[in-house]
Amino acid sequence: MANSTLLQTEGIPQIKDALVVLVKTEWNAAIINELENGCLRILHEQGIHTKTIVVPGAVEIPFAIQHYHKEAKKKEKADAFIALGCVIKGDTPHFDYVCQSITQGITQLNVTLDVPSIFGVLTVNTQEQAEERIGGIHGHKGEEAAITALKMIALSRLLKKDK
Repeated sequence: MANSTLLQTEGIPQIKDALVVLVKTEWNAAIINELENGCLRILHEQGIHTKTIVVPGAVEIPFAIQHYHKEAKKKEKADAFIALGCVIKGDTPHFDYVCQSITQGITQLNVTLDVPSIFGVLTVNTQEQAEERIGGIHGHKGEEAAITALKMIALSRLLKKDK
C-alpha cells in the first residue's frame, strides 16, 4: 500500500502553512478511525497541520464544516475539509436518504465555500466492502481523501494567484 500512495503523492507541490480539518462520524468507529489514520499518515508526512471534529452521523458533517469555516479565527482557518463517514446499507431506505443527503451537502459546500470539502465517506453494502476500502483490495480511501485534499489546496492556491 505505501508504494502506491507514494506514487500518487509524487508531483504535488510542497504546501506550507496549511490546515486540513477532518470531520468524522461516531458511527462505524473502527472503519472511521482507520480512514482518519490514513488521512493523518499522508497529511503529516507532507507537513500539513490537522484538526479533527467528531459529529454523531454523516448527515451532520456539512453543518460542522460550514459552522467551523464560518466561526474559525484567521489563524485557524482551514485550507480544506475532509468528510469521513461510513454508511452501510441496511434493510430500509434510510441508507439512500443518508447517502443522498451527505452527497448533496458536500457538493453544496464545494460551490459555496472558498475552500474544498473532500468526500471521504464510504457508501457500501456490507461491512466487508468497507474493510476492503481501508487498506484492502480497493486501496485506502482515507489516504486517497488526504491526497485529494493536498491536490485541491494546491489548485486553490494556484487559482487565487491568477486573480
